[in-house]
Amino acid sequence: MTLSAVMGVSSIAPALPKMANVLEVSNERIGLLITAFTIPGMFLTPFLGVFADRIGRKVILVPSLFIFGIAGTACAFATDFTWLLILRFIQGIGGASLGALNVTLIGDLYEGNRRATAMGYNGSILSVGTAAYPAIGGGLALLGWFYPFFLTLIAIPVGLFVLAKLDNPEPDNHQNIKSYLGDILNALKSKTVIGLFAANFLTFIILYGGYLTYFPILLDEQFSKSSLVIGIMLSGSSLITAFASSQLGNLTRRFAESTLIITAAFLYFGVFLSIPFIENIWLFTLPIIVFGFAQGINIPSILNLLTHQAPKEYRAAFLSVNWTIIRSGQAVGPFLLGLVYGAFGLNGTFWISSTAALCFIAVGFLMIRP
Repeated sequence: MTLSAVMGVSSIAPALPKMANVLEVSNERIGLLITAFTIPGMFLTPFLGVFADRIGRKVILVPSLFIFGIAGTACAFATDFTWLLILRFIQGIGGASLGALNVTLIGDLYEGNRRATAMGYNGSILSVGTAAYPAIGGGLALLGWFYPFFLTLIAIPVGLFVLAKLDNPEPDNHQNIKSYLGDILNALKSKTVIGLFAANFLTFIILYGGYLTYFPILLDEQFSKSSLVIGIMLSGSSLITAFASSQLGNLTRRFAESTLIITAAFLYFGVFLSIPFIENIWLFTLPIIVFGFAQGINIPSILNLLTHQAPKEYRAAFLSVNWTIIRSGQAVGPFLLGLVYGAFGLNGTFWISSTAALCFIAVGFLMIRP
């Protein structure tokens, strides 16, 4: 399920320049393929989280996987950019609950440091997928721009497996709806929670805007790299993320999660500040490694802190609000940086990404750090 949740963007990111060329779409507009996929999650995820708390996790999860897989595969048969955007939107409906329910199930099954370790391993698996999908998607795009969309077929057997085999503790929620929503609202008012939401929003603006959309365009425009090479370079970062995430249990024994989150924000700032000055393709090795490490210590730490804030009775809805924040960052990032690209050029997208990292640093010190 974790591997399905990250497939919607990472598998097509290296192919975006080729899609723009074949479909005769400008670089300012090609990021809409990411935005169309992420918008449904901004609106649907909280409602799906409430239903997952009230009627069960699997009742929401299984249909979501089927919709994600069927609509994603249909994208490969789109005849023009408009139809592709429509199908990406439908695929986004299926993907709206996947990330939130994935983390919710981990929270249901584990406590304490075991939960931090499980979150780390989940982040590691997620990063392995994020590492593999760009290389696989980039390689498939050499055959044709539409081939990466066939990867989403994997969600259908995953849905069948969840239906038949997943044995999870479902919430026993007898609260009336007013009390239930009141508890969620009170939890969401916490300064730390608001700070973690802000950190996630900025993280995914940086990731989906600066890194997954405009870094590949930089490699295509200025270094003439193929979709396969772009995918391999993005994969290198994700492998570092996988390793760092797998060590989260050990790291949280020595450092507070808030310290890891703020450290990641400083690393993001350095990465995007340096990218416009790099003129040799091999020198991108350092920012790719640093970005991957920052991702590995940041996202699982945020998710672990948020999971700790919510008991099982309303955990799915609580974490679904976080997933809505993530989807908002994923949608805003490519769109905002598309406007920046049109007005200020490619380097402007990296200056804005570094500015977002500065805001992240401020949020970390003012709202997340104890």
